[in-house]
Amino acid sequence: MDTMENERSAGSSELSHGKLSDHLSDAAKDFSLAAGGPLYQFLLRVKLVKPPFDRAIWRVVVITSIAWAPLLLLTMLGGRITSGVPIPFLHDYEAQSRFLLALPLLIVAELIVHRGMRQLIRQFVDRQIIKPAELSRFEACIASALRLRNSVVAELCLLVFIASAEFLWAKNVLVIPTDTWYASMVGGISKPTPAGYWYVFVSLPIVQFLGLRWYYRLFIWGRLLWQIARLDLNLIPSHPDGSCGLGFMGQIVFTLAPFLMAHSVLLSGFIANRIIHAGARLPDYRIEIAVVAILVFLIALGPLCVFTPRLIQRRRAAVYSYGSLASAYVNEFDKKWIQGQRPADEPLIGSADIQSLADLANSFSVVEHIVPFPFGREALVSLTVLIALPLLPLLLTMFSAQELAARLLKVFI
Repeated sequence: MDTMENERSAGSSELSHGKLSDHLSDAAKDFSLAAGGPLYQFLLRVKLVKPPFDRAIWRVVVITSIAWAPLLLLTMLGGRITSGVPIPFLHDYEAQSRFLLALPLLIVAELIVHRGMRQLIRQFVDRQIIKPAELSRFEACIASALRLRNSVVAELCLLVFIASAEFLWAKNVLVIPTDTWYASMVGGISKPTPAGYWYVFVSLPIVQFLGLRWYYRLFIWGRLLWQIARLDLNLIPSHPDGSCGLGFMGQIVFTLAPFLMAHSVLLSGFIANRIIHAGARLPDYRIEIAVVAILVFLIALGPLCVFTPRLIQRRRAAVYSYGSLASAYVNEFDKKWIQGQRPADEPLIGSADIQSLADLANSFSVVEHIVPFPFGREALVSLTVLIALPLLPLLLTMFSAQELAARLLKVFI
């Protein structure tokens, strides 16, 4: 046991020299939640990805074309592209938002997440939150996450689940009970059109697979953070970010922005169809809007809450320790400057004691106001904007553009 402890101490001492990030493995330095797995390898083989994530625009064009272009052609041949049925193809706002907005967002999200999460993971080392003695365990956590990311079984399970669900969904393909570009009502039974079969068995599965694959990747992200939170972290209570140095984690909102916005885009298309084609009103869907908003907040910020117990514990301990330090200092300050025990030749003007007292007060204030979450108001506001932006056009179903502008001006002026 003594030998093992000595070896560990020697290793930690060696790592303490120079930058700790210099000792990171290549896998840890280049951590990516997106650049791996069977789909990624397939895209590499068909030249839709140039490592690590180049050709994003080309990828968006090709995948979106596979999902959307055949629907356009088949509805054009069937006379249902702009007329012929109550809901023609180009007037199906739910379909257009799903394939022309949400699908590209899911694809672009891979590039943004690849770049952003790698920086977030590096911050744990660059900010010295990971202690030298914990570096090997930190790298083991990352290696475990990468194994899950590369799992063939996981993506096969997603495909099996989606395929099974599609056969069940195809039996009731009509979402709105009327003739549409993708199905007709024949004797009270919904019968898919040629475009409907492509829609159910090709287009929808593409979006669903990419969406579920993202949920799986974010499960890996949450698990990784949970494992990191269990390490012996170097959390400094007086760090000016108010989160013991973990405040950078709030940047996850911007990293996940395309994926998060896709939720609101899909909801906007869903509501638009029912307002325009079924006579519904926007307030009728306040519950759905609230549920999606809560889901988006949980996806982005929920995993960060694994650090909450550590932050609460650190704050409680720091209030006592910094309070003791402050008491000791102010007692000495009082004796010296108030009770007159200072040296006769030491002037009050220009004394460093006054500035030190102010600095101590600032440090204690930071400790007292440590927040139990590693994110701030900026993250909350940004999430609200991501949710609201795709839904704003729906306000035009309740007010004219002039009325809406006037109401917004009253809010901001």
